[in-house]
Amino acid sequence: MRFLLPGRRGGAGLSGLSLLRSPRIARRGNWRLTGCRGAAFVALLLIAGCGGPGAHEARRPRGVGLPSALAGPALGLTEDNADLLWSPSTLVPTGGEQFQAARALLSALHPTYIRLLVDWAALQPRPGLAPSLEDPVDGCARGVGPCGAYRGLRDELAAIASQQRAAPGSFQVVLDIFGVPAWAAEAPHGCESAGTAAFARPLRAEAIAAYRGLIASLLQVGASEGVPLSWWSPWNEPNDPRFISPQHAVCEETQAPLSPGVYAQLTRAMSEALQAHPPTHHMILGELNDLQLDSPHTTSVASFVSALPADVLCLGSVWSIHAYAARHPSSAPLNGVAALERALDARGGCAARAPIWVTEAGAGAPHPGRARPSSRADELSGCEALAVQLLGWYRDSRVQAVFQYSFREDPAFPVGLESAALDHLYPSYRLLRAYAQARAARRLPPTPAAGCA
Repeated sequence: MRFLLPGRRGGAGLSGLSLLRSPRIARRGNWRLTGCRGAAFVALLLIAGCGGPGAHEARRPRGVGLPSALAGPALGLTEDNADLLWSPSTLVPTGGEQFQAARALLSALHPTYIRLLVDWAALQPRPGLAPSLEDPVDGCARGVGPCGAYRGLRDELAAIASQQRAAPGSFQVVLDIFGVPAWAAEAPHGCESAGTAAFARPLRAEAIAAYRGLIASLLQVGASEGVPLSWWSPWNEPNDPRFISPQHAVCEETQAPLSPGVYAQLTRAMSEALQAHPPTHHMILGELNDLQLDSPHTTSVASFVSALPADVLCLGSVWSIHAYAARHPSSAPLNGVAALERALDARGGCAARAPIWVTEAGAGAPHPGRARPSSRADELSGCEALAVQLLGWYRDSRVQAVFQYSFREDPAFPVGLESAALDHLYPSYRLLRAYAQARAARRLPPTPAAGCA
C-alpha cells in the first residue's frame, strides 16, 4: 500500500492506507513482479498466476460480494474524496466542473468495493472526545487543486450511498484503520528507527476501549447515512514499521517479531466490537506490505503469518496483501500473493486455501511510489506491467478482488488513474475500465496491448 502521512484527513491521500498517504509518512518503494513490452509479454501471459481452485474454509461468507471464479477478481478502488464519490446522477454541490467529469470517469468503473482509509490519529487527537467523523476537509490532493470542502467521512458515506442506490451491489465499503493517537500510544521501546512517531506505536492496554469506541462511532455514522459497513480491516500494513513499530524487541531479524502480537490484540478487539453490533460484519486479515525478507525493522509476509496466534487466523473471512507493478531491472521477481498463499497453507486449519484480496495495486514509475517519468512510453509500460499482474490474478482462483490505489493521484505515492490536478488520465484507467467491462460480460481480461492502447 502507499504510505500515508499521519494527521491528515481528506483529499486524495487517505486511501490504501491513510497512513501511507498521511503527510507524515512517505510511501516506500515496493518490490514487485516486473513487466516488459513486446514479445516478452507472451511468455509472461503463459506463466502468470498461481494457485488453483479449492474449497475455502467454513467461515467464508456467501453472497456478500465475493465474485464468481468465472468472472475473475472483483474490482475495488481506494478513494476518499467525497466530490469524486457521488453518483453522477445526483445533484450535489461540488468543487467544480473538473470534479464532475472525474466523478463520471470513476463511476464508469463500476467498482464492487470502495476502500476508505481511517486515520484514527487525525480523527481523535485528544482523549475523551468522540472521533471527528464530519470535520471539514478541503478536498485538495495534498495541496494540489482542484479543491472542494466536504464533511469528512460522513459526506464520503453519503456519496457512497448515492452510488449504492444507483447500482445496488456496487461500492461496498471496506474500512481500513491505521494511525495511533499520541495519547493512546505506548512509550518508545525496542528496535525503532530514528524519528518514529507515536502514530506507529502499539496501543496502551487502556486505549483498547477507545479503539472499540472508534469502531462503534463508524458503525453509527454508517447507519445514519444508510450505508452498510460490512468489511473491516483491523490495521494497515502491520508488518511495516510505518504502521506498527517496533517490529522487533532488539535489532536482529532472527528474533521473533513483536508485530503479530500487536496485530492480534487489535484484531480480537475489532472482532468483539463488531459482534456487539449486528448484523454480520466481515474482517479482512493482513493488509500486508509485500515484504519478502525479514530485517531488524520489518517482518516478512511468511514470518508474520507464521507468528500469528491460532485463534486470530479464524477471525477473518479473507486475507489481503498490497502488490504494485514494478518494472525496475533490480526488482526481484517476487510474487507477494504466492508468498501469502504459501504462508497461510502452511498454517492449515482456518487459514488453508483462504481467499485473497489484493487491496492495493497500481502502476506508476518503474519503482512504484517514486515520481513518474513524464513520457507516454513510460505510462504505457507501467500500464502493461499492471495488465500482466491482472492476468496472473485472474488465473489464480483464490484472488477474489483487486483494488486500485488510488483514483485521483496521491502526490506522495503517484500510482493513480487520473492526475492530482484532474487534468490527465493515465492508460491504466483504460485498462481497468476494459477489465471491468470484460468481467461484467464474463469475458477474458484484456491483454496488455489491447487494454492499455
